[in-house]
Amino acid sequence: MLARVWSATVVGIDAVQVGVEVDVSGGLPKTVLVGLPDTAVQESRERVNAALKNSGFAFPMRKILINLTPADLRKEGPSFDLPISIGILAASEQANPQLLGDFIFIGELSLDGSLRPVAGVLPIAAAAKELGMRGLVLPLDNAQEAAVVEGIEVYGFTHLREIADFLDRPQTHQPIAFNRDILEGEPWIGVPDLKEVKGQNHARRALEIAAAGGHNLIFVGPPGSGKTMLARRLPGILPPLSFPEALEVSRIHSVAGLLKERGTLIRDRPFRSPHHSASGPSLVGGGSIPRPGEISLAHRGILFLDELTEFKRNVLEFLRQPLEDGQVTISRTRQSVEFPAQFTLIASTNPCPCGYYGDRLQACTCSPVQRERYWAKLSGPLMDRIDLQVAVNRLKPEEMIAQSQGEPSAAIRDRVFRARQIAGDRFRHEPQIQGNAEMQSRHLREHCALDDASRNLLEGAIRKLGLSARAMDRILKVSRTIADLAGAARIQGQHLAEAIQYRTIDRMQ
Repeated sequence: MLARVWSATVVGIDAVQVGVEVDVSGGLPKTVLVGLPDTAVQESRERVNAALKNSGFAFPMRKILINLTPADLRKEGPSFDLPISIGILAASEQANPQLLGDFIFIGELSLDGSLRPVAGVLPIAAAAKELGMRGLVLPLDNAQEAAVVEGIEVYGFTHLREIADFLDRPQTHQPIAFNRDILEGEPWIGVPDLKEVKGQNHARRALEIAAAGGHNLIFVGPPGSGKTMLARRLPGILPPLSFPEALEVSRIHSVAGLLKERGTLIRDRPFRSPHHSASGPSLVGGGSIPRPGEISLAHRGILFLDELTEFKRNVLEFLRQPLEDGQVTISRTRQSVEFPAQFTLIASTNPCPCGYYGDRLQACTCSPVQRERYWAKLSGPLMDRIDLQVAVNRLKPEEMIAQSQGEPSAAIRDRVFRARQIAGDRFRHEPQIQGNAEMQSRHLREHCALDDASRNLLEGAIRKLGLSARAMDRILKVSRTIADLAGAARIQGQHLAEAIQYRTIDRMQ
């Protein structure tokens, strides 16, 4: 007898429907699996065999042919365990096949028949809705993740026997409802507060501007000046993810397998901090079957590169195109996939190999040649793409022992919210633009007009600092954000002057 069960697999961050056809016929007992399965799918034959027997079902002692369609699409992962087992039960007349065409089945099986969560459920649920399917049948631990998508029925189970009972008596089971309580509450719980940072007013101001406009930022300073401490407090002044943004971010993390235990939406803006030994593909994504990298996992959030000059130069060059385009395309012989990568880059580094060049308290021991070789790891085009370049000095002894606290994150967050609302109103007809940092040339002409005095100031800065056209555009974008924080309709001279001072480390020697 022949049975067909619908399942799905993930390509990039999108899901593709997969048909699982099971034919049970006469002949010597043998199970054949075709349709470009990887090793994990091939091993599902043994897991399904044991799971069916240990769940009280009879495994047919006949020839079983399992075909995964489309045949030219690579299938990977253990999520086909459940549709294969349901197909065998239906083909051997141990389960009612009436509902098989209405639902997508995904899930990994343990040998005792219990269901384990799988990755990529959120994009599969979105695909099920687009395909007009009635719903999904999947492990209970994945149910809340899939229930985020409205308009489909989601049934979560813990054991194979429960699914067989659902197929025989669907009226006795109720779909899982999305728990909207997870959208309530403060998303900043556990995020370090900026009030704990003593001094560093210049660096704190740069963080506020970066948060308000989505601008890339680098801190340069000696060891112990607070560069990492400042960067890790940036999420506390960012606005929370909107519901569409949370869906977008959760979809990427679902594909990467990072929602297995969370099983719900991501509400906090991502903060990714890869080690400086990271490879290029680990940052931008890759693999024989492309998977999202750190820049995509940081989508709508922060990518923090601590000790930037310790990264290999060729690895940092991988970031140039995603920083400009907001997405990355991974091309392979069989397929090409696009991953979103609209992130804010925050970096920190020492000013020289010994770390004390320009320090007020300790002399530098590096030669000019050593400093030049040290900064040569950072290319000009990469530094051009960093809007805010900030020198961070160590605190004086009297500042370190002072008991006073800085401004709390909540107060700064309120100003960031207001500035982002101003930018949101400005680009209300262009939803793809999330902040001033994403403005294009046509937006600069419209929203960043300068008076004569400001133009002369900018021209002088370009000549003195040797700035490129891209760096000039970024100065205008930062100026627009500073004006928004001040509530000004037009960019004024003081806004432009403040933005120019954040380009003074374009080429440290």
